[in-house]
Amino acid sequence: MTAKKSYPLRINADVLAALQRWADDELRSVNAQIEYVLRDALRKAGRLEQPPRESTGKGHDDE
Repeated sequence: MTAKKSYPLRINADVLAALQRWADDELRSVNAQIEYVLRDALRKAGRLEQPPRESTGKGHDDE
């Protein structure tokens, strides 16, 4: 697992409140919700490299 870095964030109170409600709906912390939203946006923009998927041993090659 990669190390996490701390980053101070200034955010509009209304945006923070909306993120809190969204996080509550999805049973996440606000911090986890912010990371989820950022990762999703980066993935959709093609700016986040996907790590190679590990084989589970349950693929078609094992039959």
